Amino acid sequence: MILFLVKGLLRDRTRSLFPVLVVTAGVMLTVVLYSYIKGSENDIIQASASLVSGHVDVVTRAYAREEDQVPNDLALLGLTDLMNELRQSWPDLIVTPRIRFAGLLDVPDAEGQTRAQGSAVGLAVDLQDPASPEHVVLNLADAMVSGRLPTASGEILLSEIFADRLGVTLGETVTLLSTTMHGSLATANFTIVGTLRFGVAAVDRGAILADVRDIQTALDMQDGASEVLGFFPDMVYRPDAAREIANAFNTRYGSRQDAFAPLMRTLRDHNGLAETLDLANAVGAAIVALFVIVMSIVLWNAGLMGSLRRFGEFGVRLAIGENKMHLYRSLLVEALVIGLIGSVLGTALGLLAATYLQVHGMDISGLLKNSSMMISNVLRARVTPTSWIIGFIPGILATFLGAAISGLGVFRRRTADLTKELQT
Repeated sequence: MILFLVKGLLRDRTRSLFPVLVVTAGVMLTVVLYSYIKGSENDIIQASASLVSGHVDVVTRAYAREEDQVPNDLALLGLTDLMNELRQSWPDLIVTPRIRFAGLLDVPDAEGQTRAQGSAVGLAVDLQDPASPEHVVLNLADAMVSGRLPTASGEILLSEIFADRLGVTLGETVTLLSTTMHGSLATANFTIVGTLRFGVAAVDRGAILADVRDIQTALDMQDGASEVLGFFPDMVYRPDAAREIANAFNTRYGSRQDAFAPLMRTLRDHNGLAETLDLANAVGAAIVALFVIVMSIVLWNAGLMGSLRRFGEFGVRLAIGENKMHLYRSLLVEALVIGLIGSVLGTALGLLAATYLQVHGMDISGLLKNSSMMISNVLRARVTPTSWIIGFIPGILATFLGAAISGLGVFRRRTADLTKELQT
């Protein structure tokens, strides 16, 4: 019976061509948009993890409350003991210290007078330890634009945009004006040895990258850091595992209620990131639901038009003894065949388009000039196992619902009325 119906669809393209095209287009858009949303979500997670939060991070309770102000007077102390404890308790977790700081970068001329100045947001990481994970976390090999990485004390990197704005070149000495963790004025001279581009507009506008030991000395933070970041060995964020580690750590230190007690947070706890990721998942589900509804309406109308044209066929089939329920089921089987064919074609086309976006991406740097979001300048789709099957939901469900609704007209007509269509 199914083979007979398939042959009928292939031979009568007026019954199958338009529905298949509708399903193919809808499924392709579903796959592309779903993959694009998952890619955007992945970009946000990766950028936030590498530049801001890690998969988990440890700060003081007071620092967490005032984090937007970069309050290094509330930073962690006893850094060495804390990191040793983290490594012993969670040996699979890669931990690294960071210091966030802000200040004014002064560029002197040949006579020592100020030639240019610019507000800078600095990040101090462990650059000189061969075992440091920061080279991989920050993807420094690809981020470097010119020069080299710091290999000695007193060397820093500037973002390419920041260096161009200040008009500095490699080898020049600049002065950082900031404040120590005790609130006094801090000044330190550094030599620019390279420029880099992270590909995140919010960071590239005015970033300094320095070794954590140099900034500890400059800001009077010996054995201290703004935070300690933790990463899973494969650099893949796992929300459940991160939450389990954070809960265990916070339970251990829960009895300490002082402002400088350590607190562990997960990536989702930062700057409303949990709401952003949940919204992305909700949008993905809404896209599928929207295409199911729209395609069902279109295919319902197509089914009604097809039913009007096929009244003669229905009359013959009823006249030779086929009952209405069997006729109705055959219409549903035809719809499922059309939905399956359209879903396969649409998924194939959608995966091709999504793979192209995954490899080449879409440059949105022009939209992020004043953005403070930790999102890459190049958004890429991400083809996941779900991308291979997500299109079949609207593809098959919509055609089935459309046929189920339009096919009800068979039960509302008498056999005599249907057979008259054959006579006319």
